[in-house]
Amino acid sequence: MANEELEKLMKDPNYWVFPGGNYWNWRYSDLKQINTQNADKLQAAWTFSTGVLRGHEGGPLVLPSSSTGLPHDTLYIHAAFPNNVFAINLDNLEVVWEFVPVQDYEETVPVMCCDTVNRGLGYGDGKIILQQADTWLVALNAKTGAVVWKTKNGDPKLGQTNTNAPHVMKDKVITGMSGAEFGVRCWLNAYDLKTGKRVWRAYSMGPDSDMLFDPAKTTELGKPVGKDSSLKTWKGDQWKIGGGSTWGWWPYDKEQNLLFYGSGNPSTWNPVVRPGDNKWSMTIFARDVDTGMAKWVYQMTPHDEWDYDGINEMILADMKVKGKDRKALVHFDRNGFGYTLDRVTGELLVAEKFDPAVNWATHVDMKTGRPQVVKKYSTHANGEDVNSTNIGPAALGTKDQQPAAYSPRTGLFYVPTNHVCMNYEPVSGGEYVAGQPYVNAVLSMFPAGKVMGDGTNNLGNFIAWNADEGKIVWSIPERFSVWSGALATAGDVVFYGTLEGYLKAIDANSGKLLWKFKTPSGIIGNVNGWSHKGKQYVGVLSGVGGWAGIGMAAGLINDTDGLGAVGAYKGLSLHPPRRCAERVQPALSAIEI
Repeated sequence: MANEELEKLMKDPNYWVFPGGNYWNWRYSDLKQINTQNADKLQAAWTFSTGVLRGHEGGPLVLPSSSTGLPHDTLYIHAAFPNNVFAINLDNLEVVWEFVPVQDYEETVPVMCCDTVNRGLGYGDGKIILQQADTWLVALNAKTGAVVWKTKNGDPKLGQTNTNAPHVMKDKVITGMSGAEFGVRCWLNAYDLKTGKRVWRAYSMGPDSDMLFDPAKTTELGKPVGKDSSLKTWKGDQWKIGGGSTWGWWPYDKEQNLLFYGSGNPSTWNPVVRPGDNKWSMTIFARDVDTGMAKWVYQMTPHDEWDYDGINEMILADMKVKGKDRKALVHFDRNGFGYTLDRVTGELLVAEKFDPAVNWATHVDMKTGRPQVVKKYSTHANGEDVNSTNIGPAALGTKDQQPAAYSPRTGLFYVPTNHVCMNYEPVSGGEYVAGQPYVNAVLSMFPAGKVMGDGTNNLGNFIAWNADEGKIVWSIPERFSVWSGALATAGDVVFYGTLEGYLKAIDANSGKLLWKFKTPSGIIGNVNGWSHKGKQYVGVLSGVGGWAGIGMAAGLINDTDGLGAVGAYKGLSLHPPRRCAERVQPALSAIEI
């Protein structure tokens, strides 16, 4: 029943009930009251402060009374750590209820790699689902905020934390695990929506039984992966501290009964000490929702040497690729390549660079699926304690957590990107200790223009992408990395936010700026859409933080000379100190026409 309700509500553009908008992760609204002719008349309708001072990724859910039992439409919004949840009456903007988790700051925050972010809430069966940073997964009564059930997903003492939004698929709640920077062997878990009981767990690496692989049936590029496909690609027992984090935005194909997600970097960041492909880090997985069994996999960056996590969202679309009708999966990877695959078979169809600064590989071999690495940018080939310079992209990736949008009207994908390069030095020494950072690398980041030699110093672009041809259609340079999630609409208007705090409206066809509005803080959250009492709204969660925003929140970035140096050697500390939060005023802003 949860799935039937969600599917019905996803078709109603008045509401926003799934993190990606619909099961295919389009981040698209069918509302068209706001269009290219009147977008310049947008104005702020209201603003709500979460009371938490940074790290606001994700966005709100909007639900009807038929789902919640409340006599009004209700907006549900979360905060970064400590992950407070608010239910807001959209009739009068009063807080109906607030849930305040009790979390141990000193236990959890020091092991959150890249700031104290939280990427949103899930909904199903009358429950609001919260994944707390301390790994507690909590189901709240949507009407009252009372705890229906809660279950522990991991242990911060071992470096395990959570930042992802829970995703409800059928009668399951899907949630992941973070901690690759602490040597955690990460996994994806499915819990029963009614009871909170764990149904299955699939690790990113290890024995076939742990990964839920069938050696004869699980395929990569159409061929069975074979027995011990992961174990054979690690030195000794290194897979036990292998990394492969699983936070992100996950789509679901009901017809195939498959969910799709990516895994992150292998541990440690020093590639010299972990020879081999390190499967299945940096991988796209297609899994059966009911059993967790992997149907197919595709590793984008074998033996990662640059921290190019493969976690970024997958977007599903039925489209023509190379003249053939395809059930496609489109993915913009941290490594700078935009991929189009057949989501039924895992066949690789397109792999092209979506930023001109990408130089670590010349291209992807379409037969083997392997990127062709340029030796001078190989941190492994250059060796430990050697600084490999001018690598594009930086470890931020050409795109990180910021989810792209897809418009079925234009057939284009709208992608927030980073335009940043780096120097990267693997550091020798540094042994794994449970619960302690396990990184062993030093890196610095700077504008990609310094490597390209074109005189530019922008750190981000917002692009429109043709996933059939693998080409950029248009590109908008931005001063800083574009770290917010995009929204496409039937009014042919696309929205995104900037780290300076501007919400922008763009013509979906031309990329022309139609309107912009300054929010209280830098935007690393997503843009969502809904309507209330006949009026279309666009909502954006602002509150600077996250990896790209850390320098700004800490006062380290004041110009476009660069991102400053991010040191990561024998340890990692990428969350800004508490005092930095005083610089921002996070809030949810609702915009109307």
